[in-house]
Amino acid sequence: MRAVPSWVDKVHDRDRNEQCIYDLCFRPDGTQLIVAAGQRVLVYDTADGSLIQPLKGHKDTVYCVAYAKDGKRFASGGADKCVIIWTNKLEGILKYSHNDAVQCLAYNPISHQLASCAIGDFGLWSSEQKSVQKYKVPARINCSSWTNDGQYLALGLGNGVVTIRTKGGEEKMRIERPGGGSSAIWGLAWNPSQEESYDILCVADWGKTISFYSLSGKQVSKERNIGFDPCSVSFFSKGEYLMIGGSNKACLLYTKDGVKLGTVGEQNSWVWCCAARPDSSYIAIGCQDGTIAYYQLIFSTVHGLYRERYAYRENMTDVIIQHLLTEQKVRIKCRDLVKKIAIFKHRLAVQLAERIVIYELYSGDQADMHYRVKEKINQKVDCNLLVVCTNHLVLCQEKKLTCLNFYGQKEREWIMESLIRYIKVVGGPSEREGLLLGLKNGQILKIFLDNPFPVNILKINSAIRCLDLSANRTKLAVVDEHSTCQVYNVSTKKLEFQEPNANSVAWNSECEDMLCYSGNGTLSIKAGNFPPHQQKMMGFVVGFTGSKIFCLHVYSMTTIEVPLSSPLYQYLDKKEFSNAYTTGCLGVTESDWRALGNEALDSLDLDISRKSFTRLKDLRTLDFVHDLIEKKTHGSEDQQLLQADVLAYYGKYGEAAKIYKKMGQEHKALTMYTDLRMFDLANEYLSSGDSADRKVLIKKKAEWAAKINEPRAAAEMFLSAGETIRAIDIMGENGWVDMLIDTGRKLDKAESEPLALVGEYLKKLGSIQYAQEIFKKKGDFKSVVKLYVEAQEWKDAFSLAEKYPEFKEDIYVPYAKYLAESDRFVEAQKAFHMAGRPDQAFKVLQELTLNAVNENRFDDASYYYWILAMQDLDMASRAENPIENVAKFKDHHRKASIYYAYHTIQRYTDEPFTSYMPEALFNISRYLLHELIKDHPKGVSKFAVLYALAKQARNLGAYKLARNVLDKINGLKIPKRFKENVDLASLMVRSKPYHDNEELLTLCYRCSTTNPLMNNRGNQCNNCSQPFIHSSVSFEILPLIEFQLEEGISDIEALRLIETDLKPQEEEEAENVMRIGEESTEDPFTTKLLTLQQDGIDFIPVIANRALLQTLGPGEVIICRWPPPLRYTYFRNLMPDMTITKCESCNKVFHTDDYELQLLQKGHCPFCRSPGNLAQDTGGVDEDDI
Repeated sequence: MRAVPSWVDKVHDRDRNEQCIYDLCFRPDGTQLIVAAGQRVLVYDTADGSLIQPLKGHKDTVYCVAYAKDGKRFASGGADKCVIIWTNKLEGILKYSHNDAVQCLAYNPISHQLASCAIGDFGLWSSEQKSVQKYKVPARINCSSWTNDGQYLALGLGNGVVTIRTKGGEEKMRIERPGGGSSAIWGLAWNPSQEESYDILCVADWGKTISFYSLSGKQVSKERNIGFDPCSVSFFSKGEYLMIGGSNKACLLYTKDGVKLGTVGEQNSWVWCCAARPDSSYIAIGCQDGTIAYYQLIFSTVHGLYRERYAYRENMTDVIIQHLLTEQKVRIKCRDLVKKIAIFKHRLAVQLAERIVIYELYSGDQADMHYRVKEKINQKVDCNLLVVCTNHLVLCQEKKLTCLNFYGQKEREWIMESLIRYIKVVGGPSEREGLLLGLKNGQILKIFLDNPFPVNILKINSAIRCLDLSANRTKLAVVDEHSTCQVYNVSTKKLEFQEPNANSVAWNSECEDMLCYSGNGTLSIKAGNFPPHQQKMMGFVVGFTGSKIFCLHVYSMTTIEVPLSSPLYQYLDKKEFSNAYTTGCLGVTESDWRALGNEALDSLDLDISRKSFTRLKDLRTLDFVHDLIEKKTHGSEDQQLLQADVLAYYGKYGEAAKIYKKMGQEHKALTMYTDLRMFDLANEYLSSGDSADRKVLIKKKAEWAAKINEPRAAAEMFLSAGETIRAIDIMGENGWVDMLIDTGRKLDKAESEPLALVGEYLKKLGSIQYAQEIFKKKGDFKSVVKLYVEAQEWKDAFSLAEKYPEFKEDIYVPYAKYLAESDRFVEAQKAFHMAGRPDQAFKVLQELTLNAVNENRFDDASYYYWILAMQDLDMASRAENPIENVAKFKDHHRKASIYYAYHTIQRYTDEPFTSYMPEALFNISRYLLHELIKDHPKGVSKFAVLYALAKQARNLGAYKLARNVLDKINGLKIPKRFKENVDLASLMVRSKPYHDNEELLTLCYRCSTTNPLMNNRGNQCNNCSQPFIHSSVSFEILPLIEFQLEEGISDIEALRLIETDLKPQEEEEAENVMRIGEESTEDPFTTKLLTLQQDGIDFIPVIANRALLQTLGPGEVIICRWPPPLRYTYFRNLMPDMTITKCESCNKVFHTDDYELQLLQKGHCPFCRSPGNLAQDTGGVDEDDI
């Protein structure tokens, strides 16, 4: 560090008496210096020290001045007890007074509030308030300072106390220095640094010490003895340095922690004040004898560089290690003046005032930036240059080199003939490293740590300024004091070239033949013997790695990324592809790599070309280069042919074709032009009589025509080239039916694949007739069948099935699916059977049935179950063992009946209105309740059945039944929307008598027993177990009794017997009682009358013999004619006056009026949906039966 005087002035009064400079301050922009001198305030221009204007306003000595941070005003105070506020235009605008002399002033950095401190009090003034608020203090105030945030004011008192006040004047903290009055506080300042996490106060007292405190009053750094009485303490504007002046007649520079760095300027009298110009390295000093001195501080650069690691000094006491490639930085706080820095590999040496500290990296990782202390040499040494090696230090002092180990022991010493101007470690094994020396007399030496004798390399005629060895140690670059860069061959010691205007030089650490040098604001990069490439750059070159140049400018090291395009193209001009590739690896642009790859490919240097295009990831060109390498390796092609391939690749087709023709390879030219769609040029290279090449050319033309949207021409050319399938594809894609038909007719029937393709396209285009023609020509009748099926031409398909029975399944299965999708399920069943796929018929119906149940379409579910039941019968008629099918028939028939009845209940509970009478709803719900005793089909809600029954039972007076049913309902999970109705009905039915309306009770027509409304045995008599037969609309019990035929009587015989008229009517009536079935005189239909049986007796049906059958009239017998293997079912109507109708399709019985009404409303039977006949049908015997 050096202090250079910029200007000096000495202040006298009119009588030439020296005027003490008690205080001074800078304007915030640094252009003016305000000085308290005698009774005047002097304003200086800091640029040249000229006096701008003396300000008069005080009547006695001025002790203090202070400038507001916003630069709008400043203040002065003195022994006349007054404070004057001045504007930045040097005009006085305000004056106020204290009771004692004003000792110091301080402006708040945030609010610009002024603190004026007198001997016995201090005041706070701001432009917003009219009066000055004053506060008493117990002792004389000597100095004051605001914190950075303007919240607190520190006052230094003459009794050795520091009092910290809020901006309202209240005391927050009190610090008492040891020594009391003998340690008067004459200087204090808050550190203005923004990097500190808390405010730090520096206190200087006349106990000759400085100390540091936090806002809480805690001492934060050790107390330091300075050896004199301080009169002024001041920080630099960023807080990095501290200035103290006083009785030592000098201003000393310290670190912010109080470490002494040096003397700024020695004077002839006490230094009463000192201040640093904001944001600069200039300082001003005021002395007892009236001297005002203005200095510039010059901080010398202390640094070291090894490859990409750069170490330098910051704030005089810190060492920063910067990785120039990754821009990582690490700071080492030495807390002492750093004099020298040296770095080598993983070692770092730092020379301090009294010792040398050696650091090492934590690990050998190249990216590691963490250092730790390895050794300390606790001795003071003097040297001009410092070098560190793996285990040694080398100190350079003028002509002498001294080698020390890390314990401070001297191991070797060399004395040169002249002053050492430059020294650099050039590597080597541990403890045998080599150092390159440049002397003032022009001599260049090399020494090794284990060799006492220097090695003379060469000598030039002028002093050495800079040296560097190339990467392979074969070339030496020297910069002399005449700014000439000279490059020598180390082995021959011959000068290879020299360049002017150089102040520093560096070889590229990754390339032997490349160096850079700087000078006159220019950076020059030189490769081999080519002219240098130059660009503007300020500073000194200190390193060169790859494409990065390390430049030191003033105090900062910067990394410059330089494209090495110029050296690369210089090598390309000379066809030196290997050197060009090496240069490119250091760092060039993509265009440079492409230029290198193309040039190498032109010259058939395929290896360099491959490497270049690999860098670019140009896969297309890489494939081409690999093909050339294979041809060259196997020797399959001549060098000229390879050259022609390269020309063709780069679009020089004419030149390539000439070489192909010259080498007798016309087919390559033909292929090239054909691929390029240059068919006219291709014809020039077409050999006469070569039909294969001609076909290839036509094929290529066709492909090109297809791409340029001329498909018809392309199809014709493909046909002429024999590419029939491709031609057919084009015709089909464009819908040209006429061309397809013409092509199909011209094809031979042996060409099955093209014929099949033509047929498929014609089918897609809707030309069914022509497609059929093509398929028949091919003999593919299966495709014809498929064609008819897809077009739903069923008649043609059926006629084809008659000729070719093997296609029956292919026709009838799709036909059946078509019918099923059209809701024609009966026809679909027949079609499935025609196709021999009954399993498919069942599967379709089962899915339909399940869907109907899931969707609450119970009438459809009933219909589907009925069809399933009839299908079971059909299967049973053809099965060897029909028992299983008959069981399925009964199950499906029963479910069909249940879903048929439940459809009415479901609509009643879910819809607001119904067309059914209460009696019908009552009968249906009772029927379902008794049927659900056995099992519970899916989807049938027991709650809905019970709810409907309970409601209609209450309406019809069956209160006992209603109460029992409601009790059952309460044991179920009731839907929310019915909960209230059920609860209300349960309460209301309790008020009704506990019996049922007798008119509702069920009468058994066989035994005349009256059955309860809720029968645990189901739909049969409690007494005789006779099953009840219900009308399939109102579900009333009909007066029908089932009877069975005696063994040995067939259905045909029974029908004949019933129809036989044995006697005239009058005789028949007379003899009926006496001669029915000669074996018995009792009527079997009335033998059970009034006969009481216990529950549990099995049902015993009526058995009719031939005699009984002869007595029965056709009008009183209803016959259910079931197909085999079932037998007919016979019922006798005990009340012939009641007309009963039976559906001939499903054998369900109805009241005739109900059945006819349903036929009129729906047009079919309500159960099986078969068309009915409005003529009365009692199910008796007709002529067809007999």
